[in-house]
Amino acid sequence: MALLDTIFGPRDLDRLSMDQLVQLAAEVRAFLVREVSKTGGHLGPNLGVVELTIAMHRVFESPRDAIVFDTGHQAYVHKLLTGRQDFSLLRQAGGLAGYPQRRESEHDIVESSHASSSLSWADGISRAFEMTGQSDRHVIAVVGDGSLTGGMTWEALNNISDDNTRRLIIIVNDNGRSYAPTIGGMARFLNTVRTRQAYHSAYLTSRQAFERMGAPARAFFRGVRGGMHGFLARFSNNEALYSNLDIKYIGPIDGHDMAAMVEALHQAKGYGAPVIVHAITQKGKGYDPAVQDTADQFHAVGQIDPETGESIESAGAPSWTSVFADELLRLATLDPKIVGITAAMLRPTGLHKMAERFPARVHDVGIAEQHAVTSAAGLAFGGLHPVVALYATFINRAFDQVLMDVALHKAGVTFVLDRAGVTGPDGPSHHGIWDLAILQVVPGIRLAAPRDSVRLAEELEEAVAVDDAPTVLRFPKGSVSVSIDAVRRLDDGVDVLLESAQKDVLIVTVGPMAAMGLDVADRLAAQGIGATVVDPRWVVPVPRSIVALGAEYRIVVTIEDGIRVGGVGTRVRQDLREAGVDTAVTELGLPDEFLDHGTRAEILDRVGLTPQRIARDVVAMVLGSKIPHARPLPADRADTASIPANLQHD
Repeated sequence: MALLDTIFGPRDLDRLSMDQLVQLAAEVRAFLVREVSKTGGHLGPNLGVVELTIAMHRVFESPRDAIVFDTGHQAYVHKLLTGRQDFSLLRQAGGLAGYPQRRESEHDIVESSHASSSLSWADGISRAFEMTGQSDRHVIAVVGDGSLTGGMTWEALNNISDDNTRRLIIIVNDNGRSYAPTIGGMARFLNTVRTRQAYHSAYLTSRQAFERMGAPARAFFRGVRGGMHGFLARFSNNEALYSNLDIKYIGPIDGHDMAAMVEALHQAKGYGAPVIVHAITQKGKGYDPAVQDTADQFHAVGQIDPETGESIESAGAPSWTSVFADELLRLATLDPKIVGITAAMLRPTGLHKMAERFPARVHDVGIAEQHAVTSAAGLAFGGLHPVVALYATFINRAFDQVLMDVALHKAGVTFVLDRAGVTGPDGPSHHGIWDLAILQVVPGIRLAAPRDSVRLAEELEEAVAVDDAPTVLRFPKGSVSVSIDAVRRLDDGVDVLLESAQKDVLIVTVGPMAAMGLDVADRLAAQGIGATVVDPRWVVPVPRSIVALGAEYRIVVTIEDGIRVGGVGTRVRQDLREAGVDTAVTELGLPDEFLDHGTRAEILDRVGLTPQRIARDVVAMVLGSKIPHARPLPADRADTASIPANLQHD
């Protein structure tokens, strides 16, 4: 029987010898490659933390000792060791989440996968333990994959270092990367630690000398190793980074040396005060295709051939990200004022193409969205036009900077929000469903949502031409939608996609929801209800023509892939009322709740955002059996129609 098959909880590690722990690590790696290749997921980061996680669970007693991951995509090994070995539906509806999830296990504490927050969590938990007399409980924060570039980490360290009585262990998983190689002065310092010959040579020489002297000498070497680490760290000046923090530093440790990791964590556990354990690891460790991948070492993969690492998914249409990348490069070639900014996501957001062509005009600031936005305001003040490319879920972290640094100063900054709307398998913290509601309260902001690749190119060009206000361009994850041509374009840029002679329903769609709007209109037409479908293109501020059209129809229906509360539909309704238009508005979108992981289609179906459900409800509104009621039919069209059987409630 494989050792992994005998692990049902962390304490099952206690009976294993050091050699068996090493064997277990090999089995875990084989399991991850085999299973994640079937489902997709964060493969590279987890291959890099196998020994680190096994050692952590061997030394500490979860859940009594609280373990916090930063970021949570490094927790696959943790899931395996805490009794969750069915990865068959990883990141799929009904299966394991791709991040820690409290309802899965008492060993999971922090569910959010937003980076650089773990030390603040650890600070609060450790203070609570101390204040409630639980001073024998430890808190362990696993920081890495670029999290040290985030300012929140250093805010937490500042507070942790001011109180040195708590049992708080910070494991720095130093693999030199976030998605791609980590950037900045912090990264450069840690890179010198990883590669400094003084440390490496001294360590290897001492280890080899003791190995040649037999078992007693090897035992002695392990016994004094902690002291040697401290000496070697000082000898090679590795403590310079932490010298002013007043926190005990152990390292650097080879994060793939099981015995070394166990010993270092035992030392940290016994210290009785905050300790930093600096572990040097390799992302993708043990799987050559990942190690050799220069882009991101298989940070996140789809379905792959486990032998070669090659994708087995069909190519399909170009992605939204790739279309943006090509169009931004084209615009940047024409306009030298355009500069790019991202927060540790150069390739995932599509800025890599511009960076390859114009390296001096693209800035990766690390996991520091707040800094990115305010820096962009400064660049705009200096006469440039910054394009800040982020995932939609991460713009939440920089709202104050968008409001007070960009908008208040009327800075011409364009925000490009990738993965907007329902993203699917990464779950609640990665859905980009809040941006429309959050950002539209910013005075002067302009929000665009392209429905296809043609409109993406159009709207990006329009956005970077605005130099006196923030502009936002948002698009979803995955392949671009099929292009939908307009019947006509109105004077203010609104596209009419379908026009009915019967002015019953005006359907206002946001971005890629255009296809759904057209489907709904076809279903309504089959029931004798006339629907016109429009795409505002720029959804905030609401175009004047939308208000004018709204006055002509019996009811207005808005469809968006953001939350309904404070969404575009709400803005349309408010603008209609302000203009004195009393047409009923039904705002269709996502509920204000955290949506579980699953495919986009599954999630939209779960919340009732499907053409069939929408058409059924709109028919009921038109017939006056569901609120809001449409205006009554004109006398010459009034009849006693009822809801067709195929559209009735289940």
